[in-house]
Amino acid sequence: MLSTASKFKTKDLVMVPLFVALMAIGANVTSFLVIGGVPITLQAIFAIMAGALLGSKLGATAMTVYMLVGLIGAPIFAQMKGGLSTLVSPTFGFILSFILIAYVTGKIIEKASVATFKTFLFACYTGLAITYILGTNYMYFAYITIAQAPDGFTYKMAWVWMVAPLIKDLIVTAIGAIICERVYNATKKNARGYDVAS
Repeated sequence: MLSTASKFKTKDLVMVPLFVALMAIGANVTSFLVIGGVPITLQAIFAIMAGALLGSKLGATAMTVYMLVGLIGAPIFAQMKGGLSTLVSPTFGFILSFILIAYVTGKIIEKASVATFKTFLFACYTGLAITYILGTNYMYFAYITIAQAPDGFTYKMAWVWMVAPLIKDLIVTAIGAIICERVYNATKKNARGYDVAS
């Protein structure tokens, strides 16, 4: 599950559909809540966890598969949406960001000499920052260029919409870092047959 080899093992590839399913659940379990033009979802934390637990390459692969499955029409994006029309949605930048945050989160952990809780916390919050920066800026420019922006729409308004999701994500990301660190090190301990130093 924690392989960083250039070629994915069969057991690693089994994790791809699992995280695609988790992303689909996270996209819709709370997406009936909408702030401005932004559905409130749990996608960011599952994308972060994909990178943290699967590694940079497999985590990014899982998020790419999630995006492609949604684009071919499966209703796995927020509010049970899917299809190529999502490409012109102002929130498509968040979907793109999931690939990058899985990769970056995984890479930070892979590069660390010791995978401590601080490492996971830094990696997970870095991933969260990426999704907000990329997703929110994409949303703003999409509303300005290809979508119909609400009256009085400004760059500041785009960020105001993100305040409520940010509060939620700050909390769940901390919880996700705790879970990922424990699962990661427990898996290493079981694989090696001895305790991993904390």
